[in-house]
Amino acid sequence: MRLETFEMLDRVTERDEARLVATMRVPDESPVFEGHFPGFPILPGVLMVECMAQAGGWLIVARLGFARMAVLAKVGEAKLRGMVKPGATLTATAELLHDGSGYAVLRGTLAEGGARVAEAELTLRTLPFPSPALEAALRARAAQLGLLP
Repeated sequence: MRLETFEMLDRVTERDEARLVATMRVPDESPVFEGHFPGFPILPGVLMVECMAQAGGWLIVARLGFARMAVLAKVGEAKLRGMVKPGATLTATAELLHDGSGYAVLRGTLAEGGARVAEAELTLRTLPFPSPALEAALRARAAQLGLLP
């Protein structure tokens, strides 16, 4: 996990047509923790949601054969159930609920040691890649995550 560059996921561990599971380790140190909170660093809730959204995005991009990209369009029914400290190992799961008309709806969960720390319903919009460079960058990142050989 590289918080400063929004590379939240470290590795995709499972994937089928309707579900993706990924793991990530929260860094021990990051400028994010300097203000959130001094002397009591915790991962901001918005970044917990981003972990789930990225898991969902990779599921959709892979389902579409890397022909389109996915962007977060809506977060619904988000619940932050626990605090995540630096050094934690997290598991993000995205499960497809609906896919069609250029939108996908997913249920995202984030867990630490089997205990759920966040969940949300996420809506992603699929769009054509705006440039070959972005498509190439996403394919390279997908290979790092284990989604492509």
